[in-house]
Amino acid sequence: MLPPSAHLLRHALTVALALLAPALLPAAEVFRPKVVVVTMFEIGEPTGDRPGELQYWVEREGLTRTLSVPAAPHPLHANAEVSVVALLTGVGNTNAAAAVMALGLDPRFDLRRTYWLVAGIAGVDPADASLGSAAWARHVVEGDLAHEFDAREIPEDWPTGFVPLGKRRPYELPRAAPRPGQVFSLDEGLVQWAYALTKEVALPDPEGLRQLRVRYAGLPAATRPPFVLLGDAMASSTFWHGRRMNAWANEWLRYYTDGRANYVMTAMEDTGTLRALELLGQAGRCDPRRALVLRTASNYDSPWPGATAVESLNSEAPGTFSGLLPSLDAAHRVGSRVVRELVSGWERYETQVPVAR
Repeated sequence: MLPPSAHLLRHALTVALALLAPALLPAAEVFRPKVVVVTMFEIGEPTGDRPGELQYWVEREGLTRTLSVPAAPHPLHANAEVSVVALLTGVGNTNAAAAVMALGLDPRFDLRRTYWLVAGIAGVDPADASLGSAAWARHVVEGDLAHEFDAREIPEDWPTGFVPLGKRRPYELPRAAPRPGQVFSLDEGLVQWAYALTKEVALPDPEGLRQLRVRYAGLPAATRPPFVLLGDAMASSTFWHGRRMNAWANEWLRYYTDGRANYVMTAMEDTGTLRALELLGQAGRCDPRRALVLRTASNYDSPWPGATAVESLNSEAPGTFSGLLPSLDAAHRVGSRVVRELVSGWERYETQVPVAR
């Protein structure tokens, strides 16, 4: 039988080992991505079939490692060292905000120096660009926070049925104060740097795009081969189409940015993503200044001269868009130029956000 002192010693050793056990185990892996690529939809599998926004990133950037995020709707795809990560959010602002927040709050990820690249397809204003073109946004405005009247019931002198929240008529002055999550202006230096780096990137221009551009004769930007430009984005979870809606989008962005924004691309998720990053920034989990939004044109947002909005939209094949594959290709070609530069120049970009020279 052990003496009382031995029992006390054994108990003390047991307690000490219990306290030391966590320190003796391997430390949990902490991931510090240099870039997170935010994509919104995938058609099937992430490799080997008909591509959505995620697939070219997985296949061409070697994102063969998958990581489960408990609160996210899809697993992450990453390269071996997890320096580049692709996030699939799901379609719509709600899904985008939830997925970005899920990643941002995962304690395994240190995202304080991470850059965020939204890379997705969109409808394009034919006054500004053509199918397959790629636009870097300086401003992103929410299109769903509004009063809306059916167009058949609006006064004859109203240009639209959309009215800013808190106002009584379209575009009423003084301008309505933006609500949280409604208007975002991205870091100007970073956006200009990304544009300068990619403005000469050659974009795919298959025969099918050239045939579709011919319909837009008289609109010089719409008939150009695909190109990279600066152009702002409307985020609206409603898929809209037509000349009157196009006019509303242009004026809506001008109204909420005091004339600084030029609407070019209609997307869905970007204000949700940027709002999540904004709140994560408040919590010290990320740096929202390190966000970029790249949208590429899969379809025109309004009809060619002589066609109606319904004829234009119905001319698209069910479940796809006329410029889908070239726009997906363009998103990767342009976006990957930025991603690879950030990764290769990380010694500089980790602490210093790049600006155009």
